[in-house]
Amino acid sequence: MTTASAIAESPFAALRFRGYRIYLTGQGLANTGAWMGSIALDWLALRLTDSPTAVGVTMALQFLPILFLGVHGGLLADRYPKRRLLLITQTVNAGLWGTLAVLTIAGSVRIGHVYAFALLTGLVFAADAPTRQVFANEAVPASHLRKAVALNASVFQATRLVGPALASLLIGTAGIGWAFAGNALCYIGPTIALLRLRPGDLTPAPPAERKPRAFRTAARYVRRRPRVFWTIVLVGVIGTFGLNFPIVLTAVATESFAGTAGLYGLFNIVLAAGSALGALVAGATVSTGLRRILLYGGLFGVVQALAAIAPNLLVLLPLLAALGFVNLAFQALANASVQLWVDPSMRGRVMGLYMLVFTGGTPLGAPIIGALTSAFGARAGMAVCGVIPAAAAGAIVLIQLRQRRTSELSARLEHPPP
Repeated sequence: MTTASAIAESPFAALRFRGYRIYLTGQGLANTGAWMGSIALDWLALRLTDSPTAVGVTMALQFLPILFLGVHGGLLADRYPKRRLLLITQTVNAGLWGTLAVLTIAGSVRIGHVYAFALLTGLVFAADAPTRQVFANEAVPASHLRKAVALNASVFQATRLVGPALASLLIGTAGIGWAFAGNALCYIGPTIALLRLRPGDLTPAPPAERKPRAFRTAARYVRRRPRVFWTIVLVGVIGTFGLNFPIVLTAVATESFAGTAGLYGLFNIVLAAGSALGALVAGATVSTGLRRILLYGGLFGVVQALAAIAPNLLVLLPLLAALGFVNLAFQALANASVQLWVDPSMRGRVMGLYMLVFTGGTPLGAPIIGALTSAFGARAGMAVCGVIPAAAAGAIVLIQLRQRRTSELSARLEHPPP
């Protein structure tokens, strides 16, 4: 293999493009702050109420807007300049997190404020998430998209190593409010990065036509493409029931191991270590077949179910690392595959639908998992988070096998052997 070929096949090949390098650097800083804010917000909700259910409600309110507006956020990404949209969302987020920091530092914050803040950031997220998902398409050519998506996911998870550690340090020393303040300051990073991008660094897609019924159009488009449809179905199941780590891990830390915010932060760091590696493995993967996506999705459920019954930290921590690995391998591969399988003119709306089922299911799943965790314990809640995704992946495999056998039988009946 030549040196040029080796570089092209490297998981880091997308870094050859200036626009992507600048964008990824800014997002790295923003993601560090986002993890700080996420850890602090979960802990604040738990401290104010002493209830895992409140953590679930907070998560639900953050993701409720995308349940109704996710596809419309994707339509914005298809219709308007993505760089401009991201500049707006980053600026608004900085203001929101700064406001929460002031309330918390002043000692005036109440659980009602937390709920209102979660809902407002959710509204911003409905426009920001699908735009960020498809922005890499403008910064790298299609041949490097999977590697760019995997690097996005890897950097996002690598910052999980730093963000929770900083959050735990600030919560234990200065207080929760200063973690929120740090998050607000971190939004300066992506703002500067976006402003530094030159016209030659990006290849904007032509704006989509103004058509009504964005959701119906996207849903009909996806339903006619089985690979895209089943991938999004599994993404929705895992997003709704599998990714409730803030609920189950805060409860595991306090209930099963009598820990504090430091132990919860450690759990997130271990998850991130496995996640970063999983995203890089997905970026180096050549194929984008549905079979591999189903495999990673099923393994995600199995590993989480095993982690739920881990007897001690020596067993739990390696399982959390493995859980992070299969989780991000699944997410990065599913995300990049869906983008590569759809037409560029529909990419924003399809990814809006993707983000709708991925994060929009949280308002449904988070309160359920929170209630189960409160009623039956942390381990039971975590076990449910694993069993449901594993069962869903298995069910899709069976459906695929049955459809294949039906197709083969139909072909034989239409063209019997001589």
